[in-house]
Amino acid sequence: MSSLSVLPLTEAHPEPRPLPARGPLLPAALLGLLGVLVSAFGSWQPSYWGDEAASVMSAERSLPSLFRMLGNVDAVHGAYYLILHFWIQAFGATEFSTRLPSAIAIGLATAGIFLLARRLADTTVATVSALVFVVLPRVTYMGAEARSTAMATAIAVWLMVLLMHIVRSPATGRLARTGMWAGYASLLAAGIYMFLYVALLIPVLALTVFLLTPRDARRNATFRAWAFASTAGLLLALPVMLASVQQREQIAFIGRRPQIALLDAAVQQWFGNAPLAVVAWTLVGAAIVTAYLLRGRLAATPATKRALAIALAWMLVPSAVLLFGTHFVTPMYSLRYLSICAPAAAIAVGIGVAWLKPRWARASVLVLIVSLMLPIYQAQRGDYGKNFGSDWRQAAEIVQAGARPGDAVVFDESVRPSRKPRLALHLYPAAFQGMRDVTLTRSYDTTGSLWDETAPLAAVGDRLTGTDTVWMLQYKGSKEFTSGSDVRTLQQLGFTVTGSTTVNRTIIIELTR
Repeated sequence: MSSLSVLPLTEAHPEPRPLPARGPLLPAALLGLLGVLVSAFGSWQPSYWGDEAASVMSAERSLPSLFRMLGNVDAVHGAYYLILHFWIQAFGATEFSTRLPSAIAIGLATAGIFLLARRLADTTVATVSALVFVVLPRVTYMGAEARSTAMATAIAVWLMVLLMHIVRSPATGRLARTGMWAGYASLLAAGIYMFLYVALLIPVLALTVFLLTPRDARRNATFRAWAFASTAGLLLALPVMLASVQQREQIAFIGRRPQIALLDAAVQQWFGNAPLAVVAWTLVGAAIVTAYLLRGRLAATPATKRALAIALAWMLVPSAVLLFGTHFVTPMYSLRYLSICAPAAAIAVGIGVAWLKPRWARASVLVLIVSLMLPIYQAQRGDYGKNFGSDWRQAAEIVQAGARPGDAVVFDESVRPSRKPRLALHLYPAAFQGMRDVTLTRSYDTTGSLWDETAPLAAVGDRLTGTDTVWMLQYKGSKEFTSGSDVRTLQQLGFTVTGSTTVNRTIIIELTR
């Protein structure tokens, strides 16, 4: 057979004996703790951004209001919103609090990657892969964000760990086997509820079964059991999949964006900048060469070959499906959507690093990876580290410092909902305490949608009767910023601009009579 082939388990390459159960638990726990700390550090610094606003505001609704909203929009995030709802009730809605579950999920994923890579390859590959995962820019970003991607990634990792355990250490009793496969089906469904695109991992899971199951009579039975359990998982997740089809217009905006080039995706999807991407892909290329081209002492072991095959499929299959679908079917690709493949990127890079000899060479490459990601990490933890430089907390602090009870506040409504300065009112309500939201007609939590309903300022000017000071928050570069129609409306009502402060993308204008 060609040296490029990837062999399943055969008599020629018997698997090593199962490693002691206690051996990997301590290093897995320590690496998991490192993952939590790296992701949680500085997570309180950046202001919320639009998607996080959707998370926090949805989670702060009453349960009847939340379920009513999910019937119309964001059903694919419903499981995460429900978890965050109870989390906020227990721990509050600060940036650190609401982002902490994601950091914890990254810790769980890190521990799972160590256990997975250790069983697939060896301890060196496992340790390096876990360390690489912790510092990948895509991971440090989602680990400090109040969205579902980190939890979905953790579920994906542990789904793979569970599947590997089932096929490598099959239970002897029928009831025990049924229970393990039921757990697999449930975890697959949970992953899809957390993030729909976890379903794209099913071909990767099939490949895992093929590569890790001995080529004997048991393989067919294992495949049948896997197929049945996967079908059961998809049936359990059918409600959210049907809802996603009904609410597909929610991501239609992707189609209005320029299509991302393949090279840009190779850089930004997991690695964040070109130098780090070059190093990472070079290491992946080295892993491929050592696994499938080299012979003799420099060649990779059969176990490492299988581990790399699974990692490459995990990286590339979901990416290819989304890129193909976006170009030829309907908009479905976003860089953040492939966060669930970051563990595979870490394992592939880890295999490349682990091949290096001696140890100082591995350590040097790890130091290089960390040094290349540090500027990205620093930017992610800056005041304006979230998408488009969100600055709502800083803008709210300026209003809070100058406004008095009874003052009115007006928000720029000319940008898309996820960028509206109005969201600062709900994310940082203490800063607007006692102020009058004069254009509000219906609060978001009484509607079946994500956002407030408002009226044009020109139509509700009479609400400013008796008001001497108005604070206006504009999005820099918006239609309202360009036209100045709301400022003219206020000037016609007798107000004069007395001050203006620009934060990052938000302009705060003070007007008085």
